[in-house]
Amino acid sequence: MATFSRLKSGSWRAQVRRKGKYVNETFVRRKDAEEWALDIERRIDRQEPATSRAREAKLFGDLIALHRQDLEEVSKKIGRSKDASLKFLDERLGHLRLGELDRERLIKFGKERAQEGAGSVTVGIDLGYIKTILSHAAAVHGVTVSIEPINLARIALGRLGLVGKGNERDRRPTQKELDLIIASLAANDRQQIPVDRIIRFAVATAMRQDEIARVEWRDFDPESKMLLIRDRKDPRKKKGNDQRIPLLDVSGYDACEIIEEQGRFSNIREGRIFPYNGRSVGTAFRRQCKDLKIEDLHFHDLRHEGTSRLFEAGFSIEQVALVTGHKDWKMLRRYTHLKPETLHLKKASQAA
Repeated sequence: MATFSRLKSGSWRAQVRRKGKYVNETFVRRKDAEEWALDIERRIDRQEPATSRAREAKLFGDLIALHRQDLEEVSKKIGRSKDASLKFLDERLGHLRLGELDRERLIKFGKERAQEGAGSVTVGIDLGYIKTILSHAAAVHGVTVSIEPINLARIALGRLGLVGKGNERDRRPTQKELDLIIASLAANDRQQIPVDRIIRFAVATAMRQDEIARVEWRDFDPESKMLLIRDRKDPRKKKGNDQRIPLLDVSGYDACEIIEEQGRFSNIREGRIFPYNGRSVGTAFRRQCKDLKIEDLHFHDLRHEGTSRLFEAGFSIEQVALVTGHKDWKMLRRYTHLKPETLHLKKASQAA
C-alpha cells in the first residue's frame, strides 16, 4: 500500500509497502508521486525489481539510459538521427554528475562543438536533446534537475553566434547537371542500383529518399495514377501518416512510366518497387557528382527541385501540398526556389 506525505520543502514523499517490500521516493508534485507508486506496486506484483531506476541515476548518462528504456516500454521507436545524437551525448557528457551539468559546462560544450566544426543548427539540436533528457527525467520520474542552465546556455551561445537557425538552401540542379548525372549513372555497368531511374523518380514525385526506398507495388494504382506513401514524415505523428499522392507528368519526367520501367527492369511486381538501400543510393549520387565536379548538390535537393517544378507548372500551394505532404503550407516556402526565367514561359503560355 502506498502512502504520501508532504515534506517541509514542499515536496512529496511516496512510500510503498507491499508483499514484504519497502520502497520510497521524493517528488516535486503529488501526481508524479502517485504515478510512481502505482508503477512500483505493479512491478512488485509482477515480481520485478522494485528499486527505482530514477533514484539510482547519478550521472547524465543514467538519464539517457532511463529515457531510452521508457520509450522502449511504450514501444516508441527512436529514430536514426536521435539515436546517433543520444549516443554522442552519452560519450561526451554521460560521465558528468547531474550537478556538474551547469550553465558554464553547457556553454563550454557548445564552444567545443563549434570548434570541431558543428554548425549553429547542430549545436542547437544537441542542446535540445539535453533539455529533452532532463525534462523527461523531471516530469516522468521526479528527478530533481533544473532546466534553467540549458536555457541560459542557449541564450549565451546564441549571442555568440554558435546557436541559431540554419541558412535555407536554394541550390537547384540545372537540367544540364541532371542530364549529366543520369547519363553517367546509366552508362556505368558496375552500378547495380538503377540510381539514374531513382533520380528521375525523385524529381517527378518530390519524394524523400527513404520514402522512395519504402513504397511497394501494392500501393501503386496504375489506373488512377496514384501512389500510397505509408508513414510519411511528420514531426507530430510518427506512425500512421499515410498519404495517397498523384503521379504526375509535369516535371519533365513521367512518374508512372518510371515505375513501369522499373517493373520491366526488375521483372518483379511484388514487395518494394525500388528494393534498394537508401544510403547506397545517396552514396552513388554523391560519388557521381564528385566525379563530374558538380559541387554542393545533395540528393535531398531533388525534392526541392521537384517541388519547385510543380509550382512552375502552375499548381497552387494547396495542390503542391497534396504531392509533397506538407501539413504546414509555410514550410513549402523553404522548398520552393523558382527560377525567374520561368516567368517568360508563363507569359508566353498566357499569350497563346
